[in-house]
Amino acid sequence: MKGFREFLLRGNVIDLAVAVVIGAAFTAIVTAVVTALINPLIGAVFNASSLDKALIVSFPTVSGGDTELLFGKVLGAVLNFVIVAAVVYFALVVPVNHLKKVAFDRTKHDEEQPPADVPPADVEVLLEIRDLLRAQQGAEPGVGGHGAHVAPADAPEGAGIAGTTKL
Repeated sequence: MKGFREFLLRGNVIDLAVAVVIGAAFTAIVTAVVTALINPLIGAVFNASSLDKALIVSFPTVSGGDTELLFGKVLGAVLNFVIVAAVVYFALVVPVNHLKKVAFDRTKHDEEQPPADVPPADVEVLLEIRDLLRAQQGAEPGVGGHGAHVAPADAPEGAGIAGTTKL
């Protein structure tokens, strides 16, 4: 019983049930549009009251009777399908894809931004302390000073932050 309840409460089953209910309601709307608008327009072109009565081809059978091919009815079903597919695509798929793209871009942008509450790295703190000590001693920050721990001004660049610090 517990497994069945988990199955029913899983998001996919509920989404499917909602889709079936909305699909049934949506089918009624599309059918009304096709029968009330599209069929009369196309039927007017073929001199028929609806597509069900248009493009009927009758031919004799082997038993001596006649049979009819209802091309208009097939054309109506194809139009119904194309209309449903177009409305679903433009009313549901395109907006959802756009929202997904916007959400993905937003999360991608958020990942690129470093959090504001992250403390500076140890190297950054040490470099700031060094620059402050140099400033107290009268030397410019970032320029070589005197002492055994400071690299000469003509020393090659080291592996500091962005290659701007001589270590």
